[in-house]
Amino acid sequence: MKVVVAGGGIGGLTLALSLQARFDDVDVHVYDAAPVFKPLGLGINLMPHCVRVLTQLGLRDALSEVAVEAQEFVFATHNGQIVYREPTGRYAGHDHPHFSIHRGDLHAVLLDAVLERLGPDHVHTDHRLVGVTQDDAVVTATFHDSADTVIGPVEADVLIGCDGVHSVVRRTFYPHEGPPVFHGINMWRGVTRMPPFLSGASATRIGALFLTGKLAVYPIRNDIDQQGNQLVNWIAEVVTDEQAPVDWSAAGDVDDFLHHFEDWKFDWLDCGELIRNGENVLSYPMVDRDPVDRWTFGRVTLLGDAAHPMYPRGGNGGAQAILDAEALAKALEAADDPRDGLSAYERERLPIVNNIVLTNRTTPPDTIIEVVEQRTNGEPYERLEDVISLEELQAISLGYQRVAGYDRETVARG
Repeated sequence: MKVVVAGGGIGGLTLALSLQARFDDVDVHVYDAAPVFKPLGLGINLMPHCVRVLTQLGLRDALSEVAVEAQEFVFATHNGQIVYREPTGRYAGHDHPHFSIHRGDLHAVLLDAVLERLGPDHVHTDHRLVGVTQDDAVVTATFHDSADTVIGPVEADVLIGCDGVHSVVRRTFYPHEGPPVFHGINMWRGVTRMPPFLSGASATRIGALFLTGKLAVYPIRNDIDQQGNQLVNWIAEVVTDEQAPVDWSAAGDVDDFLHHFEDWKFDWLDCGELIRNGENVLSYPMVDRDPVDRWTFGRVTLLGDAAHPMYPRGGNGGAQAILDAEALAKALEAADDPRDGLSAYERERLPIVNNIVLTNRTTPPDTIIEVVEQRTNGEPYERLEDVISLEELQAISLGYQRVAGYDRETVARG
């Protein structure tokens, strides 16, 4: 079976490894528009549900060398009062860790494994997909290089669209869908070199959008200078009518949003200083797409952001692409006709992930902070138990974990 993977990001590379692990005779080729792979993006959280998949692919040791193993989630108000702390990963009893990692480091681990196991002749850069056609026998892809020279056609048994939020494959079947949907929130991302804060391995969320803004802060590299400093990833979110480009590499300016967080100075973190010292600041709008009821069309299907672009909440963007890859490889292995495998994959994954897309819009994990800030009108509280019970906090957290599939029971079932 020959498989064309359109897109060499996290989902596409994980799919290539998953297929190689399950088939003796599969011929997988990964095509990406980038002339050269570069370490794009900043931090990403890999929860135990997707680390399970990466562990089974033999990548856990390589990831642990470049990632921070998170110990806890921390939720705090914009006044710096810590509302809730909850262990995560192996500290919460999972068999698999929770890794906080630079997206470029994750991509490098995946790419190195693909090049080693499949061979460099199975990874094709400077191949921008421009057309997909199919008949009963094959699917055909046509590519252009950066000089707009036609490459192809390339024929295969199946083609998997792993080509992101601007997916050409998706647009082939949904030509009138339009651009990603902007929901009035902009994000700025950056990294700061600094000493550890809290546990030194705390995935932290601070503040509420309805007040002024929110921050997510977590370390992604340890001991970067032999002096104990970490590389700490941060994401600032602010309500705005001005939409930034839908481009993960678009540069951002701290002066556009620093004033929202300048006064957030706690005994455990100075948020203004964190942002002022930021490097590689990027700007990206909070966008997703409305869920669709079909990903698979004959010999073609969608995976990751091409299938279900979602708010980057709860570490689920890259994670769900990794879980898609596992499910698709399993479905193809179990099917006599690869088209049946693609359909089985869709039946399994589509309802699960569409539910996550909608939940990320309404009740993400930081709902915990929103509830507390609303009940206190943004004012400091004296006794947390007068505002919210421990049982309610735990219920909000566990409810999201179950939707996303990284609660202990779901991860243990695999």
